[in-house]
Amino acid sequence: MGNAPFVPPGSGWLDDPARPDTPVAHDAGEVVELAAKAPDLDELCARQSVCRACDRLVEWREEVAVRRRKAFADEEYWGRPIAGWGEAEPRILIVGLAPAAHGGNRTGRIFTGDRSGDWLFASLHRVGLAAQPTSVHSGDGQRLLGARMVATVRCAPPDNKPTPLERTTCLPWLAREVEYVARSVRCVVCLGGFAWQGVWPALRQAGYGLPRPRPAFGHGAEVEVAPPSSVTRRDPVLMLGCYHPSQQNTFTGRVTESMLDDLFTRARDYA
Repeated sequence: MGNAPFVPPGSGWLDDPARPDTPVAHDAGEVVELAAKAPDLDELCARQSVCRACDRLVEWREEVAVRRRKAFADEEYWGRPIAGWGEAEPRILIVGLAPAAHGGNRTGRIFTGDRSGDWLFASLHRVGLAAQPTSVHSGDGQRLLGARMVATVRCAPPDNKPTPLERTTCLPWLAREVEYVARSVRCVVCLGGFAWQGVWPALRQAGYGLPRPRPAFGHGAEVEVAPPSSVTRRDPVLMLGCYHPSQQNTFTGRVTESMLDDLFTRARDYA
C-alpha cells in the first residue's frame, strides 16, 4: 500500500528516544544484555524503542502500521515498541499491559490516541498529575507531573493478548526501568489484572521486598512493598490496583470517572 511499517529511529519523529545507531535486540538473550548494559534511563528507553526480539509482535505491529485503520489512513504510524514515558524521577509509576494497535502503536506514546487514554489522561489532569486533559499524539505538549508510564509488554499484541513467552522476553526492559526510577517512586498504580501480574517479577528483579503469597488484584487493592536495599529511605512503596479504563469497562460502568479520580488522588496523596 506504500505505507511504511515503522518510523526509522532518528528520522525526526518528535520525542523519538532512539538514534540510527541505537543497538537493537533480536532475541531474548540480547534483551537481557542490552537492558543490563544501558548506562542510563534515556539510553534504556532508546533501546526499548527499537527492539525486534519477538517475531510475532514485530510482524503484527508493522502489519497494523502498513494497513492502518481507515480513520487514520493519512497518518504515519510509529510501528515500533513504546518506551517508558514521563518524569525521570517520578513519585508515581503507572503500569499498563501493552500499547493499543491504533493507539500507542500509531502515536508512539503509551495510552495516547485511544479511548482508554482519553479516560486516563482526563483523570490524571483532574487530580494534578498531567498537564493537559487529552493526549492525542507525540509532541502535543502533554506532560506527566510527578508520574511515569510504562507497559509490561512494549509492542501492540494481536487481540491485546501477549503470550507468556512475550511477557517474559520483554520483562528485562521493565525490570531495568523499575530499577532506574526506584529511588523516587513512592506509589505503583497497576491498570488491570495483567499489569498487576506483570509488574511483580519486575519489582522482584529490581530488589523490592514483596509479600508472599502474591495479593489478589482488585480495584482499590492496596499492598505495601519494601523498597530495594539500594534506596536509602525505608518507608514502604504503595501498590494500587485499578480497573483498566477500557471501552468495555467504561461503557458498562465498571469504571467511572469518580473511581479513577479517587484512586489517583490516593496515589497522589500517598506519594
